Amino acid sequence: MPRGSSIPPEGFEEILAWLNPDRDVAATMYVELREDLAKLFRWGKCADPEGLTDEVFDRVAKKVHEVKPSYVGDPRLYFLAVANNLIKENFRKIKTHASLEDVDLSRQLTTEGRQDDTDIHDCLDTCLQKLSSEQRQLIIDYYAKDKQAKIDHRSELAQRFGMTVQTLRVRVFRIRASLEECIERCSERKSHGR
Repeated sequence: MPRGSSIPPEGFEEILAWLNPDRDVAATMYVELREDLAKLFRWGKCADPEGLTDEVFDRVAKKVHEVKPSYVGDPRLYFLAVANNLIKENFRKIKTHASLEDVDLSRQLTTEGRQDDTDIHDCLDTCLQKLSSEQRQLIIDYYAKDKQAKIDHRSELAQRFGMTVQTLRVRVFRIRASLEECIERCSERKSHGR
């Protein structure tokens, strides 16, 4: 069980049992899942990836007894969905809290920082082109709108593709995960090439 976690031992056992009935396999899956979540938080530029990973497990532990009986599919996807919600919460907090230190730093934008942004945009374009045309259009359409229009648009997308909104979310999550991985590899290649 992680150090910073407030999961009671029985909650931790229930998480392991949900991941896999074989305790050794479940323990391996748990370790891999922690690494994947921390990686996701690092990629999302979150300040405390390990702390947020603990928070994912804390939140799942509180809900596992409710979710487990009716959940269909790989339980790791549930953990990733909780992590995505935490990333969104983290960004909302960042938007509402301004630091005076950040103000000073933002005035000192370097050419290198601008180059990093350009590299990421170039990598995004390259990685989008590697997707099938259907996947590319789906991911672009999925993130096209804001607020209520976004919700309505995603419902329309799900209907157009003949799936539920939840299935659409899962499909977009998988496309986005492959895109993120591609962009990360591409930007690493570009940064090593300088």
